Amino acid sequence: MVARQDQTTDPELLAALLQARRGTAFFARKLNELSDGELDGDSLLPGWTRRHITAHVGYNARAIARLVEWAATGLETPMYASTAVRDHEIDFGATLSPIALRHLFDHSAVHLNVEWRDLPGDAWHHKVRTIQGREVPATETVWMRTREVWMHAVDLDNGASFADIPAPVLERLLADITGAWKTRGTDAGLVVEVSDRGLSFGDTTSDTSTLVSGPLAAVVEWAAGRGSGGVTATGPGAAATNGKVPAAPKWI
Repeated sequence: MVARQDQTTDPELLAALLQARRGTAFFARKLNELSDGELDGDSLLPGWTRRHITAHVGYNARAIARLVEWAATGLETPMYASTAVRDHEIDFGATLSPIALRHLFDHSAVHLNVEWRDLPGDAWHHKVRTIQGREVPATETVWMRTREVWMHAVDLDNGASFADIPAPVLERLLADITGAWKTRGTDAGLVVEVSDRGLSFGDTTSDTSTLVSGPLAAVVEWAAGRGSGGVTATGPGAAATNGKVPAAPKWI
């Protein structure tokens, strides 16, 4: 029996889908390495156990699948009824038995993958709306899922690091994060420099900025609020704190 293929033939979209699927497989591997008892352990996100991370990633797949269904049918199917409903869902999912929690992740990932696979090429351009209220084409759902699975695989605190995340994913994450700072105006006096990529973000014309620099993986880890190992702070702003790396502005 011949395996069913993605209906889209867009090479860029197919490459993006592959990156999302690889991230899903990576998350699955880090999850499956954990024993049932270890699911009760803390994650890297304050207040969340590994159970919360797994529930969130599982329900996130279902929510994104609803957006893909919206694009396919034209019938509005929001990600969540509200952020309160989403939060309640995660808290409930964290109470599931280990086998049910693992099935939630597995089955929801398969469901989303099927929705992506069967979405006709033209429907990928249909508009849907995120939980934040942004109106985006269905193609954006692939990136939405990509960043969730790669980052939360690290958040499971089971040996994965930002260095395991592919460079194209890290670069887009950093663009997203710094873009959010700029939109909110929270990046004033801050310049971010990626030493191994020749990338700079922020007000590079200022003479009084704090410069936070380091290799790509370390900079994204810092920008995402996951730690400051591997980055340094220099410049007039850093001098006031004896070179201590400042906390990154809030992202989401």
